[in-house]
Amino acid sequence: FFPTNNCGSFYFTSLVRGSEGLYMVNGPPHFTESTVFPRESGKNCKVYTFSKDGTLFAWGNGEKVNIISVTNKGLLHSFDLPKAVCLEFSPKNTVLATWQPYTTSKDGTAGIPNLQLYDVKTGTCLKSFIQKKMQNWCPSWSEDETLCARNVNNEVHFFENNNFNTIANKLHLQKINDFVLSPGPQPYKVAVYVPGSKGAPSFVRLYQYPNFAGPHAALANKSFFKADKVTMLWNKKATAVLVIASTDVDKTGASYYGEQTLHYIATNGESAVVQLPKNGPIYDVVWNSSSTEFCAVYGFMPAKATIFNLKCDPVFDFGTGPRNAAYYSPHGHILVLAGFGNLRGQMEVWDVKNYKLISKPVASDSTYFAWCPDGEHILTATCAPRLRVNNGYKIWHYTGSILHKYDVPSNAELWQVSWQPFLDGIFPAKTITYQAVPSEVPNEEPKVATAYRPPALRNKPITNSKLHEEEPPQNMKPQSGNDKPLSKTALKNQRKHEAKKAAKQEARSDKSPDLALTPAPQSTPRNTVSQSISGDPEIDKKIKNLKKKLKAIEQLKEQAATGKQLEKNQLEKIQKETALLQELEDLELGI
Repeated sequence: FFPTNNCGSFYFTSLVRGSEGLYMVNGPPHFTESTVFPRESGKNCKVYTFSKDGTLFAWGNGEKVNIISVTNKGLLHSFDLPKAVCLEFSPKNTVLATWQPYTTSKDGTAGIPNLQLYDVKTGTCLKSFIQKKMQNWCPSWSEDETLCARNVNNEVHFFENNNFNTIANKLHLQKINDFVLSPGPQPYKVAVYVPGSKGAPSFVRLYQYPNFAGPHAALANKSFFKADKVTMLWNKKATAVLVIASTDVDKTGASYYGEQTLHYIATNGESAVVQLPKNGPIYDVVWNSSSTEFCAVYGFMPAKATIFNLKCDPVFDFGTGPRNAAYYSPHGHILVLAGFGNLRGQMEVWDVKNYKLISKPVASDSTYFAWCPDGEHILTATCAPRLRVNNGYKIWHYTGSILHKYDVPSNAELWQVSWQPFLDGIFPAKTITYQAVPSEVPNEEPKVATAYRPPALRNKPITNSKLHEEEPPQNMKPQSGNDKPLSKTALKNQRKHEAKKAAKQEARSDKSPDLALTPAPQSTPRNTVSQSISGDPEIDKKIKNLKKKLKAIEQLKEQAATGKQLEKNQLEKIQKETALLQELEDLELGI
């Protein structure tokens, strides 16, 4: 089903759920309430979902779960499920999965099954399961629905051809916490995560269905410490998995968000730790739809964003900025870097083929972001309960123009909004434009709050001082005379060396201005100055020891870059590098 207007161009549909009810909105290009789905008034709608191709729509209104065909506007089925809070269609629209909170009776007897699988064609219940936790409640299907899998008591149960009465295969490992089926066609692969216990490391393993038996059955294995939970991300071609391993608590006290590490595992057995140049949390990691590169947003604010290739080498560095999320367009040719949640909502829209900045719109207070299936339009929203004021949504063109805006009345709330999905390949990728498209909606530039200035300084000139010095993208940095670009480590060391050199010269000129004006004789060797830096043997001894420690840290970092697992005390040494460098600089300057 492809909604079109009289001119033959596509209409897109957005679903809106809130205290004003549940309804559909057409657009772009024209924004009107859809007649496909009559507005469901009231505040009882708890959940809705589209099928993967957007032709079916299901919702729960607090009394029943209904399914309609968006194509012919007809009601297909209605199920008596007043407590349903989760709905999901299988990839080919064969099955509707529903989940209700699990309850037990007062006498302690087991509750009734709360996960139901319904045949969409006939409306009959194919199977019911007990699923106590809401997390990972929905079974996982392969894209052709040949395979369906559930995690049950440390086992992954596999069903074939939607026959849920017979378990076709089992993958049993001690304490399986999570699994993810690979996308795409056969052969099917599965990534499983087992948390560590009693000093043993956590690990992620990749298997090819149905080869689970034997010690060498796994396609790849990656073990690691410091993992209370993991997020596993398959690329579209199912050739590799990115694993974000995170702990709930950072024992060093450096981060409120715990510690995160990023690992790469390929189905050919290769694995690596992705080396991130800046310390701090990993906010987001996302694959490009080409499956050949991924983008990571990481590091203490202002955060860095970098694109890596399949060798985990950095391809392009976007520098630093107020961002905590990354979103590739459906075609993979545009990347949006954004700062939502506790950030101001600044977005950077990049052409990732030419690494050129397209626009920098600001979507203040946004809690939700989604690309339209056409790869041209963007939906941002401010939803409750994350924020209960200024609720509403905006539809943008990627060039920064606001095409449609809706603000919810002050006494109402917006709970959910989303695009109607379409299958991949329906919309061809269009040539990227850098000129903002015309719009009738005024683009409200948010007022930048000026910094507080005490009365004594208000009539004096403003000095430009920043709390954080932001780093520009790598193609906007001033180029040196060398044609061959230096590596990131070499650039970092070069900057440190130049800063130290300048500081030494400045300190020397302050102490002996007369000597600073006298040119040094050319016959003087360069290294004679470093023989006795301070003239104080105790200080020289301290400097020598600090340099020794820093050299050891550099060796540890090189070992970590090759993939070697470092001990806890070695990692603690690396974390002290900044403090040691500062101490060394203070001693050399005589502070």
